[in-house]
Amino acid sequence: MRHKLFGRAGVVTILALLPLLAACKQEAEAPPAAPRQVRTTIIAPRDGATTTSLTGRIEAEDEVPLAFRIGGRLLENNGKLGERMQKGDLVARLESQNEENQLRAATAALAAAQAQYNQASGHYDRQRTLFRQGWATRATYETAEKGLKTAAAQVDAAEAQLSAAEDLLGFTELRADQDGVYTTIGPAAGEVVQPGQMIVRVARKDGRDAVFNVPSQIIRNAPSDPDIMVSLADDPSVKVRGHVREVSPQADPVTRLFEVKVTLENPPEAMRLGATVNGVMTTTQDAMIEVPASALTRSEQQPAVWVVDPASNTVALRPVEVKRFGEYLVAIADGLKSGDVVVTAGVQALHPGQQVRLLETQQ
Repeated sequence: MRHKLFGRAGVVTILALLPLLAACKQEAEAPPAAPRQVRTTIIAPRDGATTTSLTGRIEAEDEVPLAFRIGGRLLENNGKLGERMQKGDLVARLESQNEENQLRAATAALAAAQAQYNQASGHYDRQRTLFRQGWATRATYETAEKGLKTAAAQVDAAEAQLSAAEDLLGFTELRADQDGVYTTIGPAAGEVVQPGQMIVRVARKDGRDAVFNVPSQIIRNAPSDPDIMVSLADDPSVKVRGHVREVSPQADPVTRLFEVKVTLENPPEAMRLGATVNGVMTTTQDAMIEVPASALTRSEQQPAVWVVDPASNTVALRPVEVKRFGEYLVAIADGLKSGDVVVTAGVQALHPGQQVRLLETQQ
């Protein structure tokens, strides 16, 4: 009887376990997870030659402002933009009535001083003769000698004042000290100007510069003596070669850009002052490997990328040495070679040995 009950209970237990065994069998026979989809790129060293293009303007190589040494009312300022001037040409003129009066006063003072000197000289000659003959005392002779020296000093002072008055009158005329071209015209006739105030701005010589506002990153990466091709913005066929002449040591406080002046070799006549130009700088470097910034991850606090094994479509984490970080691309100095397949999207969800399926391969 017990045997029968035990047998019947065992049968019931076995029947109860059958669904569980079937479920375990289904779990054991469940298909493996599908390979993760990733985007990749094939590594190919890129030619190191890069070109940088900027827009600038033409300016004179040597441009200076001309100004009066004294202040006054401006009578003439007849310069015209772009007009050429010759050395010695009259540029502008001030009202000179006061300076002419000072010159007349200095001339009169010199005449009076010379008359006094002539009188003192005659008196001295007479006293010297009388003193030698014994008819005059030494005191009288020395007084005459002192008067002559005083009169001579007064003549020297009057001559200096006359020279200063002549210079002052000459300062009422502003003349060109070198050949050049008018680039800026300042105050008009009738205005009262101050000493040193710019009246005109002149471009001396025939040299011309192409001036560009350049970001600091380009300056850091540029070679010491880059070769720059400058062309007119509205006519690219007009172009000339140039070399960097000057780099501003300080960035503009508003734009944070550095002013770079490029000297032009025999600039064509079409490149007039103020014209807009384009400058192209070509730099040649060793071939480099670049990957998208999205491909970069970290392994043991070091930069790394996921590399796909083409035979098994599995990924492995490979440390790399970064040469330069860019906004979109990262230059790799070591760790990758031509032909490597690198994951560019989905890098955060991968683990070593994981199978992947390539969505697309970027060249």
